[in-house]
Amino acid sequence: MAKDYKEWFRQSDYDYETALFMHESGRYFYAVFMCHLSIEKALKGLYLKRTKIVPPKIYKLMYFIDKLSLEPNEDFTLFIAGLDSAGVATRYPDSLKIISSEYKRKNTLDILKKAKELLQWLKKELIK
Repeated sequence: MAKDYKEWFRQSDYDYETALFMHESGRYFYAVFMCHLSIEKALKGLYLKRTKIVPPKIYKLMYFIDKLSLEPNEDFTLFIAGLDSAGVATRYPDSLKIISSEYKRKNTLDILKKAKELLQWLKKELIK
């Protein structure tokens, strides 16, 4: 596990780029999964920077929001909660057919855009 917060953010950026490729290839629920992973790594990088402790192997985004005492706006809070739910569903889908029907080009593109905004906000939190 990375012990440098900058490495967490490099991987976060890489995972976001992977989400874009998944979207372009029509692998929409994988794009959503990669958005979750990207935000998760950014939060873990921020956690490491602020606490000097290697982040725990926890995948819930709201866990890190709470531990870091972050105060995202209401729009981001709702997005993070939704992404947490999607993270479980996309990580362990009950049915490929069902999960594939839930994520289409348009709604996944909206998730990508919001994830990018959230990543930018988290990067600003690095300098506080």
